[in-house]
Amino acid sequence: MGLVGAGRVATALGVLLERAGHDVVAASGRDASRERVARYLSHTAFTTAEEAAREAEVVVIGMPDDRIEPACSALAAAGALTAGRRVLHLSGSVTLAALAAAAAAGCGVLALHPLQSFPDVDTGIERLPGSGIGITAGGEADFEFGVGLALDVGGAPFRLRDDVKALYHSAAVFSANFLVTVQGLAADVLRRSGVDDPLALLEPLARTSFDRTFSLGPGAALTGPAARGDAGTIERNLAALSKDAPDAVQAYVALSAAAAELAVTAGRITREDAERVREELDRWR
Repeated sequence: MGLVGAGRVATALGVLLERAGHDVVAASGRDASRERVARYLSHTAFTTAEEAAREAEVVVIGMPDDRIEPACSALAAAGALTAGRRVLHLSGSVTLAALAAAAAAGCGVLALHPLQSFPDVDTGIERLPGSGIGITAGGEADFEFGVGLALDVGGAPFRLRDDVKALYHSAAVFSANFLVTVQGLAADVLRRSGVDDPLALLEPLARTSFDRTFSLGPGAALTGPAARGDAGTIERNLAALSKDAPDAVQAYVALSAAAAELAVTAGRITREDAERVREELDRWR
């Protein structure tokens, strides 16, 4: 295998694949990639992208999303991607169209996306086993190859259609990125309330809500004024936010609207209750 761009995900994947018996023969990238390879894949040659691709039977493009297609096209134009190889990328939102140049050169193409966050390589190595890994492939043989790689690193592979990748990735953004963003907003608003060390105080509440979500399901775990159809409390909250934390108003409005819809779907409130909530929210949009 060759890593064209040894980012956090590609490096963690490389380490786990080597533990499963694969051989990462070469890697390329910028200074940070060089440092990661030296630390985690010390026997792997660090070279140019073209050489890393030429040396490998399986080329892993571990670059940021917007660089995948240009990198693949450049490798194909240089003759580094030849028939019989496989080329894969690790993006959750980019389709296989980014690998069109590799496919035109006779390579099998696929994408593997771990449904996991990678703040650093060590965390990725620890958390990737057991995580879901979406497999998108140009053909059934390439899909089965991807499934094998996912199983080799201890992941739980699932088929991910190429035409829904952006929708799929938006779900991951809601689950991970927005979860963090909401806690950041909560801490900021609590701080503006004059409370010190807000994250420490919010942690038990957040962890309880998080655990209940996965043990009971979102509909049953939901609490708060929108889940009760309590338009009066929502009005008081928004009035306070507009005065002391105006940058949080629209987030509160949008999330309350989503919470009310979830409460209706779960049978927690009636459609009439939700309409009263929405009428109040509309005053603040």
